Amino acid sequence: MAEIKPTVSDLPDGEQKAVFTEGSTMRHVVNMTSTGAIGLVSIFLVDVVNLFYISLLGQQELAAAIGYASTIMFFTVSLSIGFTIAATAITARAIGAGDEAAAKRRAASSLIYMLILSIVVVALIFPVLPALLDMLGAKGETKQISLTFMQIAIPSFPLLGLGMCLSGLLRARGDAKRAMYVTLSVGCAALVLDPLFIFWLDLGINGAAIAIIFVRLFMLFVGLYFAIRVHNLIGAPKFSSFKNNLKPFMLIGIPAVLTQIATPVGNAYVTASIAEFGDDAVAGWAIVGRLMPLAFAAVFSLSGAVGPILSQNYGAHNFDRVTKTMWDSLVFGLLYCLAVWLLLALTYPFIIDVFSAEQDAARLIRFFCLFVAGSFIFNGALFVSNAAFNNLGFAVYSTVFNWGRATLGVIPFVFIGKAWGPEGVLAGWGLGGIVFGVLSVVVCFRELAKLPERARKEEEKRKSPPSGKRASTGNH
Repeated sequence: MAEIKPTVSDLPDGEQKAVFTEGSTMRHVVNMTSTGAIGLVSIFLVDVVNLFYISLLGQQELAAAIGYASTIMFFTVSLSIGFTIAATAITARAIGAGDEAAAKRRAASSLIYMLILSIVVVALIFPVLPALLDMLGAKGETKQISLTFMQIAIPSFPLLGLGMCLSGLLRARGDAKRAMYVTLSVGCAALVLDPLFIFWLDLGINGAAIAIIFVRLFMLFVGLYFAIRVHNLIGAPKFSSFKNNLKPFMLIGIPAVLTQIATPVGNAYVTASIAEFGDDAVAGWAIVGRLMPLAFAAVFSLSGAVGPILSQNYGAHNFDRVTKTMWDSLVFGLLYCLAVWLLLALTYPFIIDVFSAEQDAARLIRFFCLFVAGSFIFNGALFVSNAAFNNLGFAVYSTVFNWGRATLGVIPFVFIGKAWGPEGVLAGWGLGGIVFGVLSVVVCFRELAKLPERARKEEEKRKSPPSGKRASTGNH
């Protein structure tokens, strides 16, 4: 067996290199995806732990309230993921090109953008929370419980955004291990703080919301320590860097955010459709909604995990490795989804018992585990394609395909499926993703074939600036 080389995190400052530009691409995919999945599990584990502890309180309305709240809060998580993709991509490209100074400036600028944008999002969402719950079909006591929960938790969104961005910057560096530690800290803190606030302080569901604030604060501190003290990755903020990096950040960030928003929009329509069948059905959907990212964490992490590998090799003009990374990612996603589908089919009775699910809730969990979980094979293909779209310069495709999945791939299928009850809603949601998963892969490989020519034109443009202007060095 070949000797394992030190990871970039083991190298002293000044000896850092673009680790993804050499070695086995499959090994990089497995390493980045597995560590990213563990980190994502930690983030989503907060929701699962919350739901588990809240289910112990014995009120079905509480579980339904968490279901409504999570649909809206998933929107904010999606925004964080979108901007993190942009931060990771522009920083990894600089690292791949061997420009450490530019990488540091881009990392610092990205954190500032994330902070500003997160605060704006909170200011826009907070006043309209009651209206959003009405749109989802929440009513009566369930609506009030959900509203109070979100009014406590939503203001902490900037903490989550910065923490996720720092994790993405560590992945851009190639330090998958410490990037995992940042997000892993979320789950560890939740395991301690949730029972403390919910039971020991007897704050119930509001205690779960308060715990979220402290969990996200802890995540931020861990991320800052690794990014600054270990890697010296964050440069001194400068207005010129802030201004010059804004355009490349937004060219990736806006389409990536629009892409990520599509998923909660589609989920909101599913939630509203299931709400027609009562709180039991919504509680079942809430459990399924937490089960999906937990069970398919590697699939959800593919987009963010594969991105730095693609970006570094694109920055280094290793186009064959870019294509090889895509194929390896698709194979990994297929094998993983098949394994998890089998595991869910075997363990669904245990899942139903753990969450004390009854009637429609139990039926939805069973149906998802036996049938709908298989659709994640195609969701995985879409996520891998999105990684290429977002990191290689054609991010608009990820927006088109994700919104197509969230609208044409959800609304008509779910509308028809409602005739067969809540299980029909889930079936429609699962079936709608097949077409868009396949099409996204076809379009992705078509664009990959054009990368060498596009890179050549970009290089010519960079070396031939308009007359009267200085050539841009790209070191912003």
